[in-house]
Amino acid sequence: MIAFLVSAIRLGMTLLFGSTGETITEKSGHLNLGIPGVMCVGAACGCYAEAVYFSAVGIKGTNGILAVIIPVIATLIGGALMGLLFSFLTVTLRANQNVTGLTLTTFGIGVSEYIIEKADTVGSFARGRKFFTASLLDLLPFSDELGGFGKLFLDFGIMVYLSIAIALICAFVLSKTRIGLNLRAVGENPATADAAGINVSLYRYLATCIGCAIAGLGGLTFIMDYLEGTWEYMIDDLGWLALALVIFTVWKPNLAVIGSVAFGALYVANSYLGLDIANQELFKMLPYVVTIIVLIFTSIRSRKKNQPPENLGLNYFREER
Repeated sequence: MIAFLVSAIRLGMTLLFGSTGETITEKSGHLNLGIPGVMCVGAACGCYAEAVYFSAVGIKGTNGILAVIIPVIATLIGGALMGLLFSFLTVTLRANQNVTGLTLTTFGIGVSEYIIEKADTVGSFARGRKFFTASLLDLLPFSDELGGFGKLFLDFGIMVYLSIAIALICAFVLSKTRIGLNLRAVGENPATADAAGINVSLYRYLATCIGCAIAGLGGLTFIMDYLEGTWEYMIDDLGWLALALVIFTVWKPNLAVIGSVAFGALYVANSYLGLDIANQELFKMLPYVVTIIVLIFTSIRSRKKNQPPENLGLNYFREER
């Protein structure tokens, strides 16, 4: 049971990055279905930067802190650039958000394949996995005395704690600050927000770029922490699951902390139940089924705070204000 919960938390925090990033984006009125592609590009950029770093410093010159910071920065930049591309197409050129997002997913998967092929020619990024998976438990002299408590709360890498911190900070900013109020106003009624002096385009650009940067960290976490340095193209599958998690947690990053663990548990449970391949794939549908049930339930209750932003997915035409 401890091993199952630890695996669920590690995978869940990958989803939490994607969910938090998409929540910020959707609060501005942008529906970015390109999150799977963003997570792929973010992971590929981080892995490429890691390979370049190890190739440059060699084995003896490795610094654990830089081995984490450099790929994280590269991932943030890669994710932000994907968000910038999406914003340019949907805000400046006013392209359809649904079509643009789906195109961004396909584009991101292809770009990530190219970047990883280049990374393989530079060096091995897998050497950095030990710095991402190093847990707090290993640093404590009395770790053996903590038992199950230590395994469940302290036996994780830095990215797991970073995902929780970012989600809680975003929840605070969205609900308790003026910036969050303005962002929610842009997503609910951009014309009214514009009339109040809020720069709608700027908020949508920033929210999308920041959201994509955060989502990109989910891809890097999946590769370097959960898979321990092994590249796997199922990142885009987790991107769709992160989009479902946004709906499941009714656009609240703080609830996504718990929801991500639940989704992670549903996703990995098949590995602990001894199911055959067909039933394993069927079991992986559970998070989406639960999301549909939540969506139906919240729609029936029609509570405003549990609904998506009113202008979600709609482009803003200022001249029609």
